[in-house]
Amino acid sequence: MPTDTRYGIEELADLAGVTRRTVRFYVQEGLLPAPLGRGRGRHYDPSHLKRLLEVKALQEQGLPLAAIGEERIALHGSARLSAREEGAAAVPRSSWSRLELLPGVELSVSSAYRFPSPGTIRELAEWCRVHLRRETEDDNA
Repeated sequence: MPTDTRYGIEELADLAGVTRRTVRFYVQEGLLPAPLGRGRGRHYDPSHLKRLLEVKALQEQGLPLAAIGEERIALHGSARLSAREEGAAAVPRSSWSRLELLPGVELSVSSAYRFPSPGTIRELAEWCRVHLRRETEDDNA
C-alpha cells in the first residue's frame, strides 16, 4: 500500500468490518493510535488499518481488550506513544462486579475471583444487617 493512502473513519471502519464507534472506542482505549491531522483533515493511514485488523483478530481469538492493550504496551513500550496511550498505559485496568448488600454497603469482587453463591451472599447481607449500623442508629441505641 502506498504510504500516502488516507482513510476517513467511515472507510477505515468498513475496510476492517467494524463500526465507527468501535474505531473511536479503540482510539480512546489506546488500542489504536489517534488519527493523523487535525479537525476536518483528520485521517487514518494503512498502519491504522493493520492495527485495527490485528485487534479484531485477537479479540475474535478470545483475548480481552485489556490484554490486547497490555500486549501493545509490551511490544511498543519503548516506542513513542500518544498522550492518550501514555495515560492508558499508566493506569492499570481491572474488571469488578459490584453488589449492594444493604443500602450503603456493597461487595466489590475482582474478576480474578469467583463470585460467591447466592446463599453465601444472603448470609453476608444478614451479617452486615446485624453487625453494621449507621452512625445515627448508634446514637439512638
